[in-house]
Amino acid sequence: MDNFGYTTEVETRYRDFDTMGHVNNAVYATYLEQARLNYFRDVIGVQLDEISGVVAHLEIDYRRSITPDDEVTVAMRVPELGDSSITMEYEIRAGDDVAATAEVVQVAIDPDTGEPTAISSELRDRIVTHERL
Repeated sequence: MDNFGYTTEVETRYRDFDTMGHVNNAVYATYLEQARLNYFRDVIGVQLDEISGVVAHLEIDYRRSITPDDEVTVAMRVPELGDSSITMEYEIRAGDDVAATAEVVQVAIDPDTGEPTAISSELRDRIVTHERL
């Protein structure tokens, strides 16, 4: 759990929990999204909606349930940058336990054409500096 350069707290909401009394599996993707928004704001210095991008890949491996008593944090890192893609790895944590691991690949797109485009040099430099790539 020590290899992640960014961690953010995620607030659980009443609506996150299903009839089994734990966070519904689909909500985990929302926690990843919140962590991604926070990472871009806190680390990169931009709001995610200021850059054009789409999620091209999302993979979540569930390890344990998250209950109402758990404090939830999401740790993330960027292990790889492509020409137009950013690979992000996550741990969703419930207290000191890893509740899930995940990988998301976000692709920069041209807002006019919807086609992949190169990640800006400014954005790339900020990620490389933070992640020490």
